[in-house]
Formats: sequence, structure tokens, C-alpha cells
Amino acid sequence: MKKFALTSLLFIATSIIIIAGAQSASAQTPNKARIDSLMQAVSADHQAMGSMAIARNGSIVYQKAIGYSFIAGKEHTEANLKTHYRTGSISKMFTAVMIFQLIEEGKLSLDTKLSEFYPQLPNAEKITISNMLNHRSGLYNFVADTTYQSYMSKPRTTEEMLKTFAAQPSDFEPGTKGEYSNTNSVLLGYIIENLSKKTYAEVLKQKIARKIGLADTYYGGKTSTLKNEAFSYTPGDGWQQMPETDMSIPGGAGAVVSTPADLVKFIDALFAGKLVSAANLTLMKTMKDGFGMGLFQISLGPKKAFGHNGDIDGFSSVVGYFPEEKVAYAYCGNGIDYPVKELVNGALKIYFNIPYTIPVFKSPVLTSEDLDKYVGNYSSLRVPIKVVVTKKGNVLMAQATGQPAFVLKPLEKDKFGYALAGIVMEFRPIFGEFTLKQGGGAFPFTKDED
Repeated sequence: MKKFALTSLLFIATSIIIIAGAQSASAQTPNKARIDSLMQAVSADHQAMGSMAIARNGSIVYQKAIGYSFIAGKEHTEANLKTHYRTGSISKMFTAVMIFQLIEEGKLSLDTKLSEFYPQLPNAEKITISNMLNHRSGLYNFVADTTYQSYMSKPRTTEEMLKTFAAQPSDFEPGTKGEYSNTNSVLLGYIIENLSKKTYAEVLKQKIARKIGLADTYYGGKTSTLKNEAFSYTPGDGWQQMPETDMSIPGGAGAVVSTPADLVKFIDALFAGKLVSAANLTLMKTMKDGFGMGLFQISLGPKKAFGHNGDIDGFSSVVGYFPEEKVAYAYCGNGIDYPVKELVNGALKIYFNIPYTIPVFKSPVLTSEDLDKYVGNYSSLRVPIKVVVTKKGNVLMAQATGQPAFVLKPLEKDKFGYALAGIVMEFRPIFGEFTLKQGGGAFPFTKDED
């Protein structure tokens, strides 16, 4: 069953960050001052909060944290280089590494069937570990279901999650195509626990964190300021705190907490052969229908990087590695009003001496009365959802069927955006219409008659 991309808002996103630009001369010494200027520009205009790290040959050459890790009234805790962030789907890289480690230990193979562990799941007798690693299983992406929000913040057992998965029919026959599904990595996390006789958290600590010295990477729980963990925020009337997913739910698909410094150390170690064999790393990098086994390919002109991005509860992160240049980078954000891909693109262009102009932010200022012409209930013949557009003071809001409301930021005349999900809505108020653009698609909506 194909789902419109909007249904994945605020959760574990599936989009790949593609970094455009021309090749440049080798960047031996990064222009730290200029990257600082970019980071300060987005911070000063309240466009972003988060932390970035860039490493070359295994050594960090740039780090910067901006914004706050915690906001409550007048209390603001500044983020620092040791602030911990939920990494969302970057967790899938850790899960894939642990699966390949089990394969190397002879406890599993890429051809092992899901039915050996969970025969009650749809097509379990046809789905292999390989299918699950590269999103070719056909298993329904459980976060796309409208019931997800009813339980996302509550603890759930493995048995409860398996019951949910078993009730959701497959989207396609295993092995016939690739389609992103968080269900794959949640199940792979359970298989890691099953074969190791330990919790995912324990295996992560033993097989990865301790092995390569990741002091700030672990399986997350309820966010705690005592652990220097960041809360996530969405733009609106200032930064508004987001609800938390209980980490028992995303598990191997999205429960890892880390820092940019640890993430670059992790991906450096992966490509240095410290975690899996060279042959298995090659399998991880091999793309089928745009999916590797725990990795995506990222392009910078003719340069190629490998990595993963992740979004959960308003957090947005990315980690990548350019093998030829031996350059690793990571960004973890907990406040997104400027697209993460644009921020990361900018920093990498500066690093590689690619022509780049630091943005100047000039958002239109609108009154509550200015927003009246956009308010209403909208439907589309192209997608099976409705979008309700409302206002709260001088802030425009939108809410899709079965999804939380989100703030629409004015970009220019009759044009609004929601950076976290890559959404742009272009209104034609005289006709009672707007076009929603997301992920390369354009979807027309018309205001319902009263």
C-alpha cells in the first residue's frame, strides 16, 4: 500500500540528503571562520539549533554547537559539544553493523529467513535478512499507519510491536523492489537480541561503543538534562518543545543517542575496517533501488559519500563519509527552521572550497488578518488526505489527516514552508487553492465548500 510522504511527518524520515555542487581543490585546512559564520547566521535568526563535526583522516578538524538543548520559559541551557541528540534513523547503521558482526560470527547469514524468528509476520518464509537490510522485504512501514501516534509516546513490549507488525499486510512481494520501511530495522534489532541473549543496548555498548571508544553513544530513554541530552523543538511563537517517542518503539530503527563527534568516529571506524570486514562493508555500500545495507549514497558533484540521515520527534541528523577524501561529517539538530540539507550542504561546500553564499534571512512579517485568506479545509484528488489550515495569532498552522499540526513559515508572498519535512505550500487564495511540494512531488489542494 503506497502512502503519501506527508504521513511520515515528525517521525523517522526516509529522505536522503543529496549535496549538490562542483568538485573543488583538496581541502587540507578548513575555513573554520566561514563555517562559523554560516552556523552563526542560522543561529542568530533562530533558524536552527544543533551541533556539527567534520573530521579528516580520523581527526576532527571542525566542531560547533549552536542554540539550546533545553528551553523552559526564561530558562535556556546552551548546547555544547558534548550535548547528546536522538539520531533517529542513523540508528539503522548501528543495527546493520551488528547484524554483519553476527554474520561474521556464524550465527546468521544474509539468506536466513525471517520465519526462523517470527513466522507470524506476513511473507516471513520469503523474507531474508538481506531483504530487510536493503528495504526489499515489502514489510509495511509501521510509522506510516494513522494509529502510530496513539501509542508512540507509551512504552511497548516486543510482543506488542510484533502483534502490530503481524496485523499489517505486506506492501509488495519480497525482493521485487525497494521501499523504505522502519519495520525492517526494528525486527533486525529484535534478532540481534534473540541471537546475542542480550538487550540491544548491551550489544551496542559491547560490540561498537566500547570497541571503538564511543563514550557518548548509547540506546536512549526518556530525555534527561542531567545526562546533557537535548530536547527537540519546533518553530512557532519561539521554539516549542516537541513530544517524545518512547524508545521502546523505534528500537533498532531509531533509538540510538549520540553526538556529532561520536558519529564521525563511528563512520571513520566503519570505513577503516574496525567494525566489519571489507567484504561486508562492500555489501553495505552496494545500492539496489537506491538502498544499501544500512547505508545510502550521497553525492557532492563527482565525489561520492556514504552515510545515513535520521529524523525523529523534531530531531534531524545526518552522518556521511567520503572514502576518497577520508572526510567524515555529522550534524545533529534539535531545532529545524532552515532545512538541514541546506545547512550541511553549505558547510561542506565551504570545507571543499566550492563557491557558496551564506544565506541572509528575510522572512515576510504577516499579521493575523493577513492569514485569514489561507485558512480553511483543503482536499486533493491526487492524495487521500485532507489538510486543515488554521492560524494561531500571527502564525499559520497546517494539519494533515491523522498527523500533528505544524507551523508554516512565511517564505515569500503566498508561499509557506515547513523545513523539517521539506514541505513548501504555495497558495492561490483568490482561487482557494494551494500546491504542496515535497520530495520532488507537487500535489494540488482545493478549499472545501462550506
